[in-house]
Parts: sequence; structure tokens; C-alpha cells
Amino acid sequence: MAGKNSSAEKRHAQSEVRRLHNKAIKSTCKTYAKQFVEAVQAKDQKLAEERYIKLQKELDSARSKGVLTRNAVSRKKSRMMNLFNATFASAK
Repeated sequence: MAGKNSSAEKRHAQSEVRRLHNKAIKSTCKTYAKQFVEAVQAKDQKLAEERYIKLQKELDSARSKGVLTRNAVSRKKSRMMNLFNATFASAK
């Protein structure tokens, strides 16, 4: 037999599922960003480059899923690249 959900209850349940999904994606992005910053602070250029690629891929994925906005992703990638360039500028 069919349940008696109101449309408001259904929308609330759907939004809760989306919220948890988006939260997981944002958390993954933050984890990759933290790992990248740690690699930069450790002055490990090769590891930092690898982690930046992972971070960039995760941010782009979050953008395509609509979790993050285009400008937010661009800003985060830009700031991470500026950190990388400032740290390893003398190494080149």
C-alpha cells in the first residue's frame, strides 16, 4: 500500500539526501586541498604537483555536479597555484 507522504515531506527527504551527498563531495575537496598544502609546506615539489592534479580533478568534478560554483572552483585553483608558484619559484 502506498505511503501518505505530503509533498513537503518528500521534498525535505530529497533535500536531506542531496545535502549529505554535497557535504561528502565538499569534504573530499577540502581533504585534497589540505594534502596539497602539506606537500607544499614540506617543500616536496613532485608530490605537490601530483596532489594539485588530484585536487584540480576533484574540484572540476564538484563543479560539474553543481556542488561548487564556477567562480569558487576557479578561485580555489588559482589560490593553490599561487601558493605553489610562490613556494617553488626559486627552485626553477
